[in-house]
Amino acid sequence: MITLNASSLNQIADASGAPAVPTYDLAQRQVGIVHFGVGGFHRAHQALYLDRLMNDGEAMDWAICGVGLLPGDARMRDALLPQDTLYTLVTKAPDGSRDARVIGTLAEYLFAPDDPEAVLTRMTDPAVRIVSLTVTEGGYNYNASTGEFQFETPAVSEDLEADFASGATPKTMFGYVIEALRRRREAGEQAFTVLSCDNVRGNGDLARRMLLAYAQRKDPELGEWIAEHVTFPNCMVDRITPVTADSDRAMVAESFGVQDAWPVVSEDFIQWVLEDRFPAGRPAFERVGVQMVDDVEPYELMKLRLLNCSHQAIAYFGLLLGHTYAHEAVNDEDLARFTRKSYMDDEGTPAVGEVPGTDLEQYKDQLMERFGNEYVADALARLAAESSDRIPTWLVPVIRENLAAGRDVTVSAAIVASWARYAEGVGENGEQWDVVDRQRERVMARAATHDEDTLAFLRDEELFGDLVEQSAFTEPYAEALKTLRAEGARVLLQRIVA
Repeated sequence: MITLNASSLNQIADASGAPAVPTYDLAQRQVGIVHFGVGGFHRAHQALYLDRLMNDGEAMDWAICGVGLLPGDARMRDALLPQDTLYTLVTKAPDGSRDARVIGTLAEYLFAPDDPEAVLTRMTDPAVRIVSLTVTEGGYNYNASTGEFQFETPAVSEDLEADFASGATPKTMFGYVIEALRRRREAGEQAFTVLSCDNVRGNGDLARRMLLAYAQRKDPELGEWIAEHVTFPNCMVDRITPVTADSDRAMVAESFGVQDAWPVVSEDFIQWVLEDRFPAGRPAFERVGVQMVDDVEPYELMKLRLLNCSHQAIAYFGLLLGHTYAHEAVNDEDLARFTRKSYMDDEGTPAVGEVPGTDLEQYKDQLMERFGNEYVADALARLAAESSDRIPTWLVPVIRENLAAGRDVTVSAAIVASWARYAEGVGENGEQWDVVDRQRERVMARAATHDEDTLAFLRDEELFGDLVEQSAFTEPYAEALKTLRAEGARVLLQRIVA
């Protein structure tokens, strides 16, 4: 067994059946990107594209400094630092074939609470020209219903009141990004580009609005400078990347002979569509498969409204039916028909529109094939997590557009009802599950009152706005929830797909 670190790469390269290793000299890497949110997706996506470039002898000045902000990120620090920030990426195709490689583009990892000043020093380095983000939908600190920045969030409020120029240190992504930009302006350095890689419509636009809201409250003059000098490209990112399990660590050890504390396992499909707005420069992403475009919105809507919303369709229904993984859910005939025909075709596609160079029928078929990849073993619990961020951001806009156009929303109403039923915390046969959500207490409290009020779940204006007042939605929702509670998920699905 070979323990993964920089000194063992030659040994791994010489071992039979071991992962491919970087062909570039790790000592030649220079940090050009600071990234907040170093999870599995970032390491399977953005970091991989850079690895492809570096293996081609390019982009050596675009290595990544990863930053962790949350207490749980200490685990990533403890896993990566002994491995010299190297990790194994294993991709799994639907036919069972696998590809494993060691990724070396993450040159540095900083756990911000350990040394906040080290993070700011790195961000103010003129060599850093991009600050990228995968902080999840909730990380942008906005009200999903109103779109407004939430100034009252405790950590954000504390950063707003802190005097960083006098030695106070940030606690939030907003604090770090805006303070780093303040220091760069004072030093006469060029601003970096802020690149959101989260699954949110208009992710760059959202990042811009929220960071400017913070900056303008903190320092109006600085806010004006940021608005003029900082770009926020939108992008669409796609790769199914389940949470790393102990079985994945064991697989990497047994199949590839490498001891890796935190490998990443993903599907073999990957896509990145990116607006080309990088005045400070960027890697030559187009040379390794990234689609550089003027307008990402059509691709973004396609992905969010067909892939992400379909994930929500299979997540709660799948769990209610007793399934554990995505491939089990889409191999369920009733749920597969509900997802592919009833949601994707009837309600999702009308809210997408034309997508340049894309055959939507082929895309939807490919999605079902990807969902059915049993080797990825994507847990439905992962897809059902953080629903209060995902449903309002992904599915509610589909509902609103279809309602405005006079189209039916029966299927989307059933998906929301399945979330409400799931949020009760107890399944049809008495099974219990842990509802993972930043607003867990709130959504479960509303779900607990379904006996008294069928529409209780919808009365949360922050999540649903005024949908509770629109009978074209509430009527199919109420019928779906009643069926789920009285007769079960199977009966509801069969009625819808009949």
